[in-house]
Amino acid sequence: MTLRETQGLTSMTDGARLCWTALGDSTRQPPVVMLHGGPGLPDYLGEVASMVADLAPVYRYDQRGTGRSPWQGTHSLARHVEDLAESLDAWGVPEAVLIGHSYGTDLASRFCLAHPDRVAAVLLMCGPFVGDWRAGYRAERERRMSAAQRERLRELEDLPHRTEEQETELLTLAWFTDHADPGRGWHRAARDARRRRPVNWAMNDELGAAERADPLDGHLAELRACLPARTELLGGSDDPRPLSALASLARRLALPLTRIGSAGHEPWSEQPDAVRAHLRRFVRGSPAP
Repeated sequence: MTLRETQGLTSMTDGARLCWTALGDSTRQPPVVMLHGGPGLPDYLGEVASMVADLAPVYRYDQRGTGRSPWQGTHSLARHVEDLAESLDAWGVPEAVLIGHSYGTDLASRFCLAHPDRVAAVLLMCGPFVGDWRAGYRAERERRMSAAQRERLRELEDLPHRTEEQETELLTLAWFTDHADPGRGWHRAARDARRRRPVNWAMNDELGAAERADPLDGHLAELRACLPARTELLGGSDDPRPLSALASLARRLALPLTRIGSAGHEPWSEQPDAVRAHLRRFVRGSPAP
């Protein structure tokens, strides 16, 4: 079945313009909105959107400053939350099912805090990670790399300016450990390092600093109170980011957590059938197992 795809640009109240894509019958309600990670990457969730777009229309957009959504100003978590609210208004969507990945789970969570009445359901994939998880992540990522790879990554990170070739090499080294299978992960990371460009490093730094200044950890009681009844967590069992941190969050928020075996930080790339089945059940509205 061929699904209808539409694209457009939405103007925000501060002048930014966000490029969006919708796949499927946009008259069906509620639609799904997928929120990509980064921060600082363009949208990469088209592969995931196609898994469920026959069940509900799926909206995606390049966050400001990424992909086809140019922006030269500063970034804040609050502004990114309002970008989503204004996008829903422009699409004529009063309420949506949110599916976030990585940083997109932080964005989805903060949107729930600010606009709980506009969220029908939430699926948080591979995040948000709260507590002291970064040390474990760094240690596991280094364990999956050779000494030469670790040294080369540090060399590239220290360069004041990088060529296109160097940037691609840096991203490949930084991303291949996100996969359960290191061999296939290298090829996937090398492909993504060419596609997910350019990376907005300034945006990454600004939103990272904002998250450290006001971590989601401090809002968990409020978040638990305002999350919709149908909220779930999903993670890859071999994500270098410690799955124990996601399990701890699931307990604190009283949410079901599904672990996808033999999968890393992008579980749909390694276990597409398992992720597709889970997403389709979720979008249909079936209760968690």
